[in-house]
Amino acid sequence: MRSKRRRKSRFWPWGAAILVIAGGATAWVLLQRNLLPGDTPAGVQLVPQDAAATVSIATDGNQWQQAREFGTPETQAAVNNQLATWRDSFLTANGYEYERDIQPWLGKEVTIAYLSSEQSSAVAVLLPIAKPAELQQIFIKANGEKSPKLVERNYQGIQIRETPESSVNRLSVAVVGNFLVVTNEPKATERIIDTYKGAPALTTVPGYREAWGQIQVSQPFARLYLNVPAASAIAATTSTRPLSPTSLAQLQQKQGVAVAVKLETEGMKFKGISWFKPNSQQKLVVENNAKTMASRLPEETLVAIAGGNLQRLWQDYTQGAQANPLSPISPEMWKAGLKSKTGLDLEQDLLPWMAGEFSISLIPTSPETPSGLGAALLFMVQTSDRRAAETSLKQLDVVMAKEYQFQVQETQLGDRPVVTWTSPLNGLSATHGWLDGNVAFLLLGAPVTGAIVPKPKVPITENKLFQQTVGGELSANNGYFFIDFDKTINAGNLALPQLSPDLRKFAQGIRGLGVTAAISSDRSSRFDILVLMKKASNVPPLPSSKSSPIFVPSPKKTAVPKKTGVP
Repeated sequence: MRSKRRRKSRFWPWGAAILVIAGGATAWVLLQRNLLPGDTPAGVQLVPQDAAATVSIATDGNQWQQAREFGTPETQAAVNNQLATWRDSFLTANGYEYERDIQPWLGKEVTIAYLSSEQSSAVAVLLPIAKPAELQQIFIKANGEKSPKLVERNYQGIQIRETPESSVNRLSVAVVGNFLVVTNEPKATERIIDTYKGAPALTTVPGYREAWGQIQVSQPFARLYLNVPAASAIAATTSTRPLSPTSLAQLQQKQGVAVAVKLETEGMKFKGISWFKPNSQQKLVVENNAKTMASRLPEETLVAIAGGNLQRLWQDYTQGAQANPLSPISPEMWKAGLKSKTGLDLEQDLLPWMAGEFSISLIPTSPETPSGLGAALLFMVQTSDRRAAETSLKQLDVVMAKEYQFQVQETQLGDRPVVTWTSPLNGLSATHGWLDGNVAFLLLGAPVTGAIVPKPKVPITENKLFQQTVGGELSANNGYFFIDFDKTINAGNLALPQLSPDLRKFAQGIRGLGVTAAISSDRSSRFDILVLMKKASNVPPLPSSKSSPIFVPSPKKTAVPKKTGVP
């Protein structure tokens, strides 16, 4: 029976560290004040205000079981192997089982905080104590069982137990209020205690409570917070691109990003918000104008990016990229590349007439279309100055003909005049023209113009995957992103960037993804991400433990345990 329970055991990887540290101790924990009512994660009441990030994770076994159902057999096997590795390293090797030794006293939500300072960075894990007496019994059992040598000290009236300074892995543990706190740095434990004693906590960050109020979900699986200035400063230390004083000052305008994760029947929903500091000089323009582009895209669209104002998007990206060491593309390099290839200046020749809605999408060819290319790249933009747009497009025609030897022809597509570029190599082509008077389009690659001109027979809004992933609560939005994983990344039939083997394995478990964004106010913006996943009803059990537990379960507890606790 013991081996059967071991195969079905669920665990929390940090649990072993907690019990190893406290293994030689007998602790009597008293429930104390709960400082934070409401919808914010309970553990953040002990997290210092300047923490770089926090992650709060539910311990409910039913939610973990649901999460483990997502994916393909291959991805589930990979996850199971990783979980088994953690279990054997942290729990089984030290004689512990999650259900027997940790779950009886653990509360509903564990918080992991990433603390940083000029001297060091540290991780703190805050585990809520739901049943102090149960925790005491575990400590009593653990007394003398493979207990490491621990150093005891007192800080502000709270006992701290930690491994010696000579230890390879430093760990520190203390009971602080209603929480068992484990850190990898003694100073971090002291900072947690300082916060408990009255130092500013994360809950005092301007806008923090209000942010969680705007992204409430029932029974969250996880909740995340990012302190943008602190996290960016850490990223800047590892970046090869130095930040100017102006860029650093700009980062200080931003405050944070909060995300609530909820398990849905067919995947995961991420409900998020980002906001500026109350005294920030930078403000957002409240407009949610991404309304019509979806109706212009055909149902079979594979990838779509749309927004309400391309001109403003570029301005915001340029401003943000200068202050973000992790920005993938330098605006200056982008502009220089366009100038060298076409002779056009992005900010003088193109953006002035691109102040309307836009979309960039990938349209597949139909089986009846003879083409060596599987898809075409489509760009559409609602112009604010058609005359200026036509001037720029004519300049492009000249460049393509003279510099790249494309054959440029004016033709008719139905009742619409269009201009076609045809390459002398492999028949590569491009077409540009107008839709509904003020919407310009440019199609590169396979000849799929008939799918959009004069309009799609069936728009992407009728695509079930698109309906499931885009829109939702943010029906009035300022942009969205959509991708059909099965027909793009997982199909492997398009010239897309290759993923690493591990990422490719997990991508195989995703059906589709949608991101929707909206401007909430002049200082905050909302976004929703929905990931639709494949799932299997029969989740394989974790591989058997590689060593036996020290404690023999009580004879009274031979029944198969309920699905409670972290798998």
